Amino acid sequence: MLLSVEALAVARGGIALLEGVALTLAEGQALILRGPNGIGKTTLLRAVAGLQPAVAGEIRLPPEGAAYAGHADGLKAVLTVAENLAFWARIYGQEGIAPALAAMDLEALADRPAQNLSAGQKRRLGLARLLVTGRRLWLLDEPTVSLDAASVALFAAAVRSHLGRGGAALMATHIDLGLAEAAVLDLTPFRAKPPAAGEGGGFDARFDGAFA
Repeated sequence: MLLSVEALAVARGGIALLEGVALTLAEGQALILRGPNGIGKTTLLRAVAGLQPAVAGEIRLPPEGAAYAGHADGLKAVLTVAENLAFWARIYGQEGIAPALAAMDLEALADRPAQNLSAGQKRRLGLARLLVTGRRLWLLDEPTVSLDAASVALFAAAVRSHLGRGGAALMATHIDLGLAEAAVLDLTPFRAKPPAAGEGGGFDARFDGAFA
Protein backbone atom coordinates (compact mmCIF):
# COMPACT_ATOMS: atom_id res chain seq x y z
CA MET A 1 0.00 0.00 0.00
CA LEU A 2 1.48 3.36 -1.04
CA LEU A 3 -1.06 5.60 0.67
CA SER A 4 -3.52 5.10 3.49
CA VAL A 5 -5.75 7.88 4.84
CA GLU A 6 -8.08 7.21 7.74
CA ALA A 7 -10.65 9.49 9.42
CA LEU A 8 -8.93 12.58 8.02
CA ALA A 9 -10.26 16.03 8.90
CA VAL A 10 -8.85 19.23 7.42
CA ALA A 11 -9.49 22.94 7.87
CA ARG A 12 -8.40 26.17 6.20
CA GLY A 13 -8.10 29.42 8.14
CA GLY A 14 -9.74 27.78 11.15
CA ILE A 15 -12.80 26.79 9.11
CA ALA A 16 -13.60 23.08 8.99
CA LEU A 17 -13.74 21.78 5.42
CA LEU A 18 -13.68 17.99 5.35
CA GLU A 19 -13.98 15.26 7.97
CA GLY A 20 -13.95 11.49 8.04
CA VAL A 21 -12.10 11.11 4.73
CA ALA A 22 -10.76 7.59 4.15
CA LEU A 23 -8.92 6.28 1.10
CA THR A 24 -6.15 3.93 0.08
CA LEU A 25 -3.90 3.66 -2.96
CA ALA A 26 -1.90 0.60 -3.92
CA GLU A 27 0.74 0.21 -6.61
CA GLY A 28 -0.69 0.87 -10.06
CA GLN A 29 -3.75 2.76 -8.81
CA ALA A 30 -4.93 6.31 -9.51
CA LEU A 31 -7.68 8.20 -7.69
CA ILE A 32 -9.29 11.46 -8.81
CA LEU A 33 -10.77 13.77 -6.17
CA ARG A 34 -13.92 15.59 -7.23
CA GLY A 35 -16.20 18.12 -5.59
CA PRO A 36 -17.36 21.73 -5.89
CA ASN A 37 -14.90 24.61 -5.67
CA GLY A 38 -13.94 25.38 -2.09
CA ILE A 39 -14.81 21.98 -0.69
CA GLY A 40 -11.19 21.36 0.34
CA LYS A 41 -9.50 19.34 -2.40
CA THR A 42 -6.33 21.44 -2.29
CA THR A 43 -6.29 21.47 1.50
CA LEU A 44 -6.64 17.69 1.59
CA LEU A 45 -3.77 17.20 -0.85
CA ARG A 46 -1.55 19.60 1.09
CA ALA A 47 -2.29 17.73 4.30
CA VAL A 48 -1.45 14.39 2.70
CA ALA A 49 1.77 15.91 1.34
CA GLY A 50 2.72 17.12 4.82
CA LEU A 51 2.61 20.79 3.82
CA GLN A 52 0.04 21.62 6.49
CA PRO A 53 -1.24 19.76 9.53
CA ALA A 54 -4.46 17.80 9.44
CA VAL A 55 -6.97 18.38 12.23
CA ALA A 56 -7.50 14.70 12.89
CA GLY A 57 -6.84 11.34 11.32
CA GLU A 58 -3.95 9.25 10.15
CA ILE A 59 -1.87 9.47 6.96
CA ARG A 60 0.58 6.76 5.93
CA LEU A 61 2.98 7.46 3.07
CA PRO A 62 5.79 5.44 1.48
CA PRO A 63 9.09 5.67 3.40
CA GLU A 64 10.53 7.99 0.74
CA GLY A 65 7.52 10.32 0.86
CA ALA A 66 5.58 11.66 -2.11
CA ALA A 67 6.04 14.07 -5.01
CA TYR A 68 3.61 17.00 -4.86
CA ALA A 69 2.66 19.27 -7.76
CA GLY A 70 0.47 22.22 -6.84
CA HIS A 71 -0.62 25.36 -8.64
CA ALA A 72 2.93 26.78 -8.69
CA ASP A 73 5.26 25.18 -11.22
CA GLY A 74 8.34 25.39 -8.97
CA LEU A 75 10.64 26.70 -11.70
CA LYS A 76 13.76 28.84 -11.58
CA ALA A 77 13.13 31.48 -14.21
CA VAL A 78 16.76 32.08 -15.24
CA LEU A 79 17.57 28.40 -15.69
CA THR A 80 16.85 26.58 -18.92
CA VAL A 81 14.34 23.76 -19.19
CA ALA A 82 17.13 21.19 -18.98
CA GLU A 83 18.83 22.98 -16.09
CA ASN A 84 15.57 23.10 -14.13
CA LEU A 85 15.04 19.38 -14.53
CA ALA A 86 18.66 18.59 -13.71
CA PHE A 87 18.36 20.72 -10.56
CA TRP A 88 15.30 18.81 -9.35
CA ALA A 89 16.85 15.48 -10.26
CA ARG A 90 19.83 16.30 -8.04
CA ILE A 91 17.52 17.39 -5.22
CA TYR A 92 15.88 13.96 -5.29
CA GLY A 93 19.10 12.05 -5.81
CA GLN A 94 18.19 11.00 -9.34
CA GLU A 95 20.09 11.07 -12.62
CA GLY A 96 19.02 11.50 -16.23
CA ILE A 97 16.40 13.92 -17.55
CA ALA A 98 16.02 12.69 -21.14
CA PRO A 99 12.93 10.54 -20.44
CA ALA A 100 11.20 13.47 -18.72
CA LEU A 101 11.97 15.82 -21.60
CA ALA A 102 10.59 13.33 -24.09
CA ALA A 103 7.49 12.45 -22.06
CA MET A 104 6.32 16.08 -21.88
CA ASP A 105 7.52 17.05 -25.40
CA LEU A 106 10.17 19.45 -24.10
CA GLU A 107 13.19 18.28 -26.09
CA ALA A 108 13.05 21.19 -28.54
CA LEU A 109 12.82 23.61 -25.59
CA ALA A 110 15.65 22.11 -23.52
CA ASP A 111 17.93 25.15 -23.91
CA ARG A 112 15.24 27.81 -23.48
CA PRO A 113 15.15 29.76 -20.18
CA ALA A 114 12.04 29.02 -18.17
CA GLN A 115 11.16 32.71 -18.08
CA ASN A 116 10.67 32.61 -21.87
CA LEU A 117 8.19 29.75 -21.86
CA SER A 118 4.46 30.10 -22.42
CA ALA A 119 2.06 29.26 -19.58
CA GLY A 120 1.39 25.82 -21.08
CA GLN A 121 5.09 25.11 -21.59
CA LYS A 122 5.82 26.10 -17.99
CA ARG A 123 3.12 23.74 -16.80
CA ARG A 124 4.56 20.89 -18.87
CA LEU A 125 7.97 21.57 -17.38
CA GLY A 126 6.49 21.69 -13.89
CA LEU A 127 4.87 18.31 -14.47
CA ALA A 128 8.07 16.90 -15.98
CA ARG A 129 9.62 17.45 -12.53
CA LEU A 130 7.50 14.54 -11.28
CA LEU A 131 9.36 12.22 -13.64
CA VAL A 132 12.76 13.02 -12.12
CA THR A 133 11.78 12.66 -8.45
CA GLY A 134 11.88 8.88 -8.28
CA ARG A 135 8.86 9.01 -5.96
CA ARG A 136 6.27 6.26 -6.32
CA LEU A 137 3.37 8.38 -5.03
CA TRP A 138 2.29 11.49 -6.93
CA LEU A 139 -0.04 14.10 -5.38
CA LEU A 140 -1.38 16.44 -8.07
CA ASP A 141 -3.57 19.52 -7.68
CA GLU A 142 -5.29 20.56 -10.95
CA PRO A 143 -2.28 19.35 -12.95
CA THR A 144 -3.69 20.18 -16.38
CA VAL A 145 -4.31 23.92 -15.84
CA SER A 146 -3.02 25.88 -18.89
CA LEU A 147 -2.59 22.70 -20.96
CA ASP A 148 -4.13 22.20 -24.40
CA ALA A 149 -5.72 18.89 -25.40
CA ALA A 150 -2.49 17.48 -26.83
CA SER A 151 -0.58 18.28 -23.63
CA VAL A 152 -3.33 16.78 -21.47
CA ALA A 153 -2.91 13.59 -23.48
CA LEU A 154 0.87 13.70 -22.85
CA PHE A 155 0.26 14.08 -19.14
CA ALA A 156 -2.25 11.21 -19.10
CA ALA A 157 0.30 9.00 -20.87
CA ALA A 158 2.93 9.95 -18.29
CA VAL A 159 0.56 9.04 -15.45
CA ARG A 160 -0.33 5.74 -17.12
CA SER A 161 3.36 4.91 -17.55
CA HIS A 162 3.97 5.78 -13.89
CA LEU A 163 1.16 3.45 -12.81
CA GLY A 164 2.57 0.73 -15.03
CA ARG A 165 5.86 0.94 -13.17
CA GLY A 166 4.13 0.39 -9.83
CA GLY A 167 3.49 4.01 -8.93
CA ALA A 168 0.26 5.61 -7.73
CA ALA A 169 -1.38 9.01 -8.19
CA LEU A 170 -3.88 11.05 -6.17
CA MET A 171 -5.23 13.90 -8.29
CA ALA A 172 -7.69 16.76 -7.90
CA THR A 173 -9.00 17.81 -11.30
CA HIS A 174 -12.17 18.85 -13.11
CA ILE A 175 -10.74 17.81 -16.48
CA ASP A 176 -11.34 14.45 -18.09
CA LEU A 177 -7.82 13.03 -18.34
CA GLY A 178 -8.81 10.04 -20.41
CA LEU A 179 -7.67 7.72 -17.62
CA ALA A 180 -10.50 5.22 -17.57
CA GLU A 181 -8.58 3.14 -15.05
CA ALA A 182 -8.64 5.94 -12.45
CA ALA A 183 -11.23 5.69 -9.69
CA VAL A 184 -13.16 8.80 -8.62
CA LEU A 185 -13.87 9.94 -5.06
CA ASP A 186 -16.58 12.58 -4.60
CA LEU A 187 -15.69 14.58 -1.50
CA THR A 188 -19.17 16.04 -1.07
CA PRO A 189 -20.26 13.43 1.52
CA PHE A 190 -17.21 14.34 3.62
CA ARG A 191 -18.03 18.05 3.83
CA ALA A 192 -17.65 19.13 7.46
CA LYS A 193 -20.91 19.76 9.27
CA PRO A 194 -21.48 23.34 10.48
CA PRO A 195 -21.30 23.78 14.27
CA ALA A 196 -24.57 23.64 16.17
CA ALA A 197 -26.02 26.83 17.59
CA GLY A 198 -23.96 28.03 20.50
CA GLU A 199 -20.88 26.03 19.53
CA GLY A 200 -17.64 27.53 18.29
CA GLY A 201 -16.82 27.36 14.58
CA GLY A 202 -13.86 25.62 13.01
CA PHE A 203 -11.46 23.06 14.43
CA ASP A 204 -8.85 23.29 17.10
CA ALA A 205 -5.63 23.62 15.08
CA ARG A 206 -3.85 20.46 16.14
CA PHE A 207 -2.86 17.18 14.52
CA ASP A 208 -4.17 14.04 16.18
CA GLY A 209 -2.77 11.55 13.72
CA ALA A 210 0.73 10.61 12.71
CA PHE A 211 2.77 10.50 9.54
CA ALA A 212 4.49 7.20 8.98
